[in-house]
Amino acid sequence: MKKTMTKLLSLVLAAMLMLSTLAFTGCQKAMPDFEMPEGGYDGSEVTITFYHTMGQSLQSVLNSAIEYFNTLYPNIHIEHTQIGGYDDVRNQISTELTAQRQPNIAYCYPDHVALYNVADAVVTLDQFISSTQEITLADGSTTILGLTQEQVDDFVDGYWNEGKSFGDGKMYALPLSKSTELLFYNKTFFTEHNLSVPTTWEEMEAVCRQIKEIDPTCIPLGYDSEANWFITLCQQYGSPYTSLDDSGHFLFDNQTNIDFVKELRTWHKDGLVTTQEIYGAYTSGLFTAQGEGEVKSYMSIGSSGGTVHQLPTQDGDGKYPFEVGIASIPQVNPEKPAAISQGPSLCIFQNENPQEVIASWLFMKFLTTDLAFQADFSMASGYVPVIESAKNDPFYENFLSKADGFDNLAALGASVCLAQKDAYFTSPAFNGSTVAREQVGALLQKCLTENWSDAELDAKIKETFRDAITECEYRS
Repeated sequence: MKKTMTKLLSLVLAAMLMLSTLAFTGCQKAMPDFEMPEGGYDGSEVTITFYHTMGQSLQSVLNSAIEYFNTLYPNIHIEHTQIGGYDDVRNQISTELTAQRQPNIAYCYPDHVALYNVADAVVTLDQFISSTQEITLADGSTTILGLTQEQVDDFVDGYWNEGKSFGDGKMYALPLSKSTELLFYNKTFFTEHNLSVPTTWEEMEAVCRQIKEIDPTCIPLGYDSEANWFITLCQQYGSPYTSLDDSGHFLFDNQTNIDFVKELRTWHKDGLVTTQEIYGAYTSGLFTAQGEGEVKSYMSIGSSGGTVHQLPTQDGDGKYPFEVGIASIPQVNPEKPAAISQGPSLCIFQNENPQEVIASWLFMKFLTTDLAFQADFSMASGYVPVIESAKNDPFYENFLSKADGFDNLAALGASVCLAQKDAYFTSPAFNGSTVAREQVGALLQKCLTENWSDAELDAKIKETFRDAITECEYRS
């Protein structure tokens, strides 16, 4: 019943988004490109609206940052609002755009930007980034409107490149804070049984089978996101997933992908792995389970943003039942690592008042390049900074220095994320890329769990792939 209701809700939301898109294309004229006024920033008093998903603790960090920002730009007033989760932000803005009531700045993912761009609603950032126009701050010092080359180089490449993943070479967003997937493992158990942490998927299967022999009642590995697993394996294999080519966006129906899905089905049938959708909850619940008779896992692959949820509960003496280890996820080829990039970026929306647009850029620039804010936000959120210099902040440096597999697990997770900065990737972003993500996740879940006979297996898997492609094309 629960899954049926979830499916109905997904269909309703999809219909709402389709209507919003139709409103863009049928009832809304494309917004004109932003043109920088000759005088640039003139210091006008403006109010900027900012939509995000921050809870109270993160809003406290944001409010402190705004206070400092206002010492530099006292005439730029920031009003920020929490709008549920990421999809809620997308849904509200897609509705508001039809009446041109959108905010100035918002949290975004690439597929959100692609949707907004049906109405050309997002301001491209290239002219801001490259601007050398001088600005006088409230204290009399000066800065430039744009980014210095040093600031550009300070961004982690994978995070920076996400903002221009739309096929036209233009920059539409700047990264704010990021997460990825990490491999969490029971370090105490691994040490006790002389197990090696897997670095490849072949090693992962071997370790899972070793663990299954040691504890036949366990499910050795929990993987939270079927969609992430599918998309990451496509990237690691160099196999097509999606494309920006209008002649065909959806490319994941190919033999390489069929083969790895078939292999993962074997893992599941042999009791080696489960996922969030199959298990019915985040698989960290299996990883941290300690109750008598509870099914356990000894490895978990989940978001670095949820690292603290991988820590088991302390016993009555304040001791942890085991030490948690953290590593990068396994690879097809460790020489060419790939790890998915997630977490919010920021985009700016078109506005009739050019000074609001410029002020929005100045606030975006501050949030994404200020070392102290990036460090504070990371420590409070569990996400990682998007600029490499943040690790030089004395407070963040101290935070990282205390990393361990117990109370300072978040710092350990951040350290692993920072160490694999060259591995991050994002998929092509277009209006419909969200549908592809939903479909490959559902595809993998179905192929893992359906009770197909060996005789019909190949045909059924191929049929499931074809059906997923058909659904993507229908809903895009």
